[in-house]
Amino acid sequence: MKPEISIDVAIIGAGSAGMYAMREVRAAGRSFVLIDRGPLGTTCARVGCMPSKVALHTAALWAARKEFAAIGGAGVKSLTLDTAQAWAALRKMRDQFASRPAKAARALAGEFLLEGPARFLEPGVLEVILGDESQIVRAGSVVIATGSSPVVPKWLDAVAERTVTTDQLFDLPALPKRVGILGLGAIGLEMGLALARLGVEVTGADVANAVAGIVDPQIGERAIACFGKEMTLWLGAAATVAPAVDGVLMRSGEREAKVDLLLAALGRRPNVDSLNLAAAGVAVDAHGLPEFDPATLQVGNLPIFIAGDANGDRPLMHEAADQGVIAGYNAARPQTTRFGRKVAIGIAFSDPDVTSVGARFDQLDPQAIVIGSAGGDSNGRAKILGSEDSLLRIYADARDGKLLGAAMVATGGEHLAHLLAWAIQRGETAQSLLQLPFYHPVVEEMLQTALKEIAQKFPDPDGLPAGLFKA
Repeated sequence: MKPEISIDVAIIGAGSAGMYAMREVRAAGRSFVLIDRGPLGTTCARVGCMPSKVALHTAALWAARKEFAAIGGAGVKSLTLDTAQAWAALRKMRDQFASRPAKAARALAGEFLLEGPARFLEPGVLEVILGDESQIVRAGSVVIATGSSPVVPKWLDAVAERTVTTDQLFDLPALPKRVGILGLGAIGLEMGLALARLGVEVTGADVANAVAGIVDPQIGERAIACFGKEMTLWLGAAATVAPAVDGVLMRSGEREAKVDLLLAALGRRPNVDSLNLAAAGVAVDAHGLPEFDPATLQVGNLPIFIAGDANGDRPLMHEAADQGVIAGYNAARPQTTRFGRKVAIGIAFSDPDVTSVGARFDQLDPQAIVIGSAGGDSNGRAKILGSEDSLLRIYADARDGKLLGAAMVATGGEHLAHLLAWAIQRGETAQSLLQLPFYHPVVEEMLQTALKEIAQKFPDPDGLPAGLFKA
């Protein structure tokens, strides 16, 4: 047993949220320890947003060969791709991304980094297992930033040897010929499309009737039409799996397909089960997750704060960074500060991208909003890019045209989504945004088209044309 450590703040987890929390604690001049069970490195860098985008970029480069013939390219059919080499290059870049936050954790925490699992023994007291020894840590406050892990239901046990999660996918030495994907949220869709564009035969299944969590029915229909051309989509019914000779048999209703490997993309669960939260006096909900104030990230009235994927709220890297700052700031001070939330934004980098911004369609009263829409078939830049299937829908308050939310499946959607998120957070209306410049030809003109449709409902009191203002 090592001598006890007494510090101001204990931070459990050295991922994005934990690292941002540590920086705030350091800036406040408080003593701390950073605890991580390993491996070091953020989920985003190791198994999430970064390697998946490398895969999508690699796949896009290869898929682009199909367009060469239309501009006079010859010999396209003779091109081949060494997928093992492509995957090895991806893993090399993944390792580069993952090594940076790991090095940063060691450099910034130094001797105050404890590498091992932690659990509460009592309020404010943690036990950290360091190899064959245990370390007791007494802390004035605790930040829980333990991240999340893929959900793997028991019904997959029968095919466990041919199932990987998103945490394991990028460790594959090579790609199989046929892959089944269970769960078509943002990550399942992204990886399904990446694999399909690399030449893998992909069958994706989800009990939902839409992909990537889309709730706007028109956007959902457009997305299915787009992505159904590249991979098989089974939607709206549960899928079953069973072992088969040299593979796995997937079934959904009367549909069936044999695949070599299953990718379980069924969501992630916060890593809090092993923390012994009951010993800390933490109340949990029916799912075993701590109840917390989203404005302070404080758990009940305890000196405990929970940030990032560990709290299950908006499990995205940029949200984890902000939450880490909030949790670290409050954990380092005697009084908590309530912080406002930024406008929600979600992006699946599916090309065309699927994005949602602000209020979702199913959160709004259809009688209280006006909707402006624009399609890629009427946008010159989108036509040049072969993106006529793009579709944008913007939701505005029916009383004054104030922007509330948006959804789209659109080439360049990652950029359009940011513009709209900034506008919504600033309280812009369709009318005020139209007074800003729009170049031609650009995809952003889709925003202009959709905004004009909304602005028509709100004539200028001085009779000025929409988008113009007096000098």
